[in-house]
Amino acid sequence: MNFEQARLNMVENQVRPWEVLDGRVLDVIARVHREDFVAAEHRRLAFADLCLPLGHGEVMMKPVVEGRVLQALDLQPTDRVLEIGTGSGFLTACLATLSAHVTSVDIHADFIASATQRLLAAGVTNATLACGEAVNAWEPGALFNALVVTGAVAEVPSRWLGWLAPGGRALVVRGQSPVQHATLLTHEGEGRVREEILFETDLPYLAHAEPLQRFVL
Repeated sequence: MNFEQARLNMVENQVRPWEVLDGRVLDVIARVHREDFVAAEHRRLAFADLCLPLGHGEVMMKPVVEGRVLQALDLQPTDRVLEIGTGSGFLTACLATLSAHVTSVDIHADFIASATQRLLAAGVTNATLACGEAVNAWEPGALFNALVVTGAVAEVPSRWLGWLAPGGRALVVRGQSPVQHATLLTHEGEGRVREEILFETDLPYLAHAEPLQRFVL
């Protein structure tokens, strides 16, 4: 398989037509080798318009969704980024390429171990990975210019917004499956948060962020 041609086709025929026009984002998606961040049996599907399984019921987002997420965050070279849900490490690599530093946390220790190896192999040195449960327990001990969540939540935990520096942006997929909304939350200072719904998608929920079960008699 010609991975370079497949990567170019992904960018030009999938990502760009889905309103991803930021040249920096298109460049980083074209440069980071997505096929190196998927399971060996999925390498030929790395550039398909699919959510690829990662294990533990988690998935790797579609390339078009990753592109829209990166574009919406509008990352600057001085930004410090928090990623909740390391997954394969592919989005971590893209975030690190566009920013000063990425802190990425995942509840699954095996995801952290494999992503660490993949990031090292890709030459990514400005990312720190941690194993933890970020919905209720883990604390970053710092403020960030951008926050991105790679799984869905029924509701955005208020504690996450406290991790944003003034002017910081959070990209969160929230709502009820199968119609969830990718939402950009901007910290405007003094407790004010501006919300902008960007597009519809459907992702597995983060652990402990699922909708409450409703019982019908």
